[in-house]
Amino acid sequence: MKSVTVMIMCFLMLNSCKNKSQEDVETPTKTEKIEYASFGKEIIANDAITASSMAAHYKTMNTGDSINSKIIAEVKEVCQAKGCWMRLNLDDENEVMVKFKDYGFFVPKDISGKQVIINGKAFVKEISVNEQRHYAEDAGKSPEEIASIITPKRTYSFEANSVLVAQ
Repeated sequence: MKSVTVMIMCFLMLNSCKNKSQEDVETPTKTEKIEYASFGKEIIANDAITASSMAAHYKTMNTGDSINSKIIAEVKEVCQAKGCWMRLNLDDENEVMVKFKDYGFFVPKDISGKQVIINGKAFVKEISVNEQRHYAEDAGKSPEEIASIITPKRTYSFEANSVLVAQ
């Protein structure tokens, strides 16, 4: 009985040491885990919709409509006064203006170009000339650029209760 057990163990050991062909070997895929800095309420990074999907939602919305959403997008611009708002790229031609619920938190001023995940309420709004000029001033635009703002603008807006910034 001992000899049968020893033979089986030897067979298994030798079999496990064989070179396998390339097609039999599975190569594990690396998934990059992104680290995030959190601002506002605590959220998790999964289940956010892409910016381009959100752009499609915004196009179907009317002024005053709103939906709860979680979006992953790239930061285009941040308030340089104190990080109290940011603009995100939705697609090639659209962006979303993000403010923070009750001004309860701010984001770093140096996150342009970084990926963020925002959670909160998406809505369509018409922004007055004065408000547009205020944002242009916060963004450090020239007096000529600020003066050139002369008409109200239909915009995609977002009130975030939480933000994750990729590190």
